[in-house]
Amino acid sequence: MDLLQIFPHLNALLNATSGVFLICGLFFILNKRVHEHRFCMIAASSISALFLISYISHDALRTYYFGLGPTKFTGEGLARPIYFTILTSHTILAAVIGPFVVATLYRGLKGRFDDHRRLARLVYPVWLYVSLTGVVVYLMLYQIYSTPR
Repeated sequence: MDLLQIFPHLNALLNATSGVFLICGLFFILNKRVHEHRFCMIAASSISALFLISYISHDALRTYYFGLGPTKFTGEGLARPIYFTILTSHTILAAVIGPFVVATLYRGLKGRFDDHRRLARLVYPVWLYVSLTGVVVYLMLYQIYSTPR
C-alpha cells in the first residue's frame, strides 16, 4: 500500500476515534464524572487536530506533489445524491465547527462552566455529526463504492 492509500484509512480511524471519545465524554458528563469527561473531550480535540493535519497533508500530497485531483465517487443511482448530500453537509460543518470547538474547550478548561455548557449544547451535536459523517463518507468512497485498482 503506497503512502497516499494509507491516508484515507488513517483519517477514517481518527474520525471514528474522535467520535467514540465524544460519545464517551457525553456519557461521563451526564453521569457527573467530570474528570473522565475532561479526559475524553481533550482526547477528542487532540485526535481531531491530528485528523486535520493528516487530511491537509493528504490533500497537499495528492494535489501538489502527485498532481492528482480529488477521488471520484463511482456510486450510481440513489447512492449519488445521498453521498453528495452527506459530503456537502459534512464539509460545510467541518469548515465552520473548529473555532467553536476551541472556544468550548477553552471555556471548560478555564472553569467557565456556565458558558462552556451553553456553547457545548450547540457545538457537541455538530462536532459529533462531522465525526460520524466523515466515517460515512470514507465508507462510501473507499469501501462500498471503490473502484478496483
